[in-house]
Amino acid sequence: MSPSPSAATVGMVGAGQLARMSQAAAAPLGIDLRLLAARADDAAAQVVPDARVGDWGSLADLRALATGCDVVTFDHELVAPQHLEALAAEGVPLAPPPPAKLLAQDKLHQRRTLARAGLPVPAFAAVTTQDEVAGFASDHGWPVVLKAVRGGYDGRGVWVCAAAEDLPAVWDAAAGAGALLVEAHVPIAVEVAVLTARTRSGATVTYPVVETVQEGGICTETHVPARLEPAVAARASEVGHGVAETAGAVGLCAVELFVAERGEVLVNELALRPHNSGHWTIEGAATSQFANHLRAVLDWPLGAVEATAPAVVTVNVLGPAPRAAGGQGPTQPDPRARVPAALTDPGAHVHWYGKEARPGRKIGHVTVRGPARDGALRRARAAATRLGGDQPDEHADEHAQEGAP
Repeated sequence: MSPSPSAATVGMVGAGQLARMSQAAAAPLGIDLRLLAARADDAAAQVVPDARVGDWGSLADLRALATGCDVVTFDHELVAPQHLEALAAEGVPLAPPPPAKLLAQDKLHQRRTLARAGLPVPAFAAVTTQDEVAGFASDHGWPVVLKAVRGGYDGRGVWVCAAAEDLPAVWDAAAGAGALLVEAHVPIAVEVAVLTARTRSGATVTYPVVETVQEGGICTETHVPARLEPAVAARASEVGHGVAETAGAVGLCAVELFVAERGEVLVNELALRPHNSGHWTIEGAATSQFANHLRAVLDWPLGAVEATAPAVVTVNVLGPAPRAAGGQGPTQPDPRARVPAALTDPGAHVHWYGKEARPGRKIGHVTVRGPARDGALRRARAAATRLGGDQPDEHADEHAQEGAP
């Protein structure tokens, strides 16, 4: 049987959970998704028919992926900038283009570019010695934050130095991370994220501001709407949209923001791709971040982004730790076997990523919509707890009474 004709073919470098959820958005639009996966059992390779095993560090494998694609996009930031430049020079349509992608790959370049554009970033400097860090702290105060210029994510590549006497130990901890920058420590009232989809033609849509809950540098929950004063929310949206425009983003631009204690909004991190802070949009927005990313990279009309309920909460599910100290004894039950238990709340939307449940690894998420944040949050946490199997659900009797879309 010959394959059905498709509206377009999108190549995606990477085959993690972002690519997996992109497949669910691609199919209804008639888009063929083609992946470059590191392994045949990667999360997205399990569900995408055209998944090719190769090395995203190989220019030859990247070229092979791109052949016949209308556009090539990404589910991570790890492709070498020189490979992206080489592909662009050969005429491969990349979304985002290499200059935009570099802003997410190189934090020092990102900070300098955004600062020149007048966008708010913490005070920062490139550093190569402990003395330079100490000199920065003398101007901006302790604590300070050391960051790896390349490669950090989910709390990796970030070291907080509380005082001068801690600097030698923190510097040693950062050894081997490559180039470093130092930033002023921001007293954070709340962390939020803004997602903007931008087409090659420059059309944009910006999703409602989402509040993120971070534990150990990992996003564990997202809440929509964010609990911000209207003026602060408007400023956050303005900054997020401004970053997407400054970057020349094509596709999704996710901007993580600090809201300081006095209401100042500052850029923390950014990603030029779908993002964990946007998983709520699958059920919680008129058009998911994945659908709008695909539409944007193809320069198609963008979808509406309004929330579909007054409150939308997503709770990430992390791989469980062993029950006994030192890893001895039985481990927690496999979360896959507990999906039916998580579904006892009829309004709980469970997403399983098809990944091995290692301790601390993101293996899925649960989204609940409702009339108010507190109820949606309680129910999402309860469903995620049942999926993780760590403790009994204390609110099982409430679900039938609360009703959810």
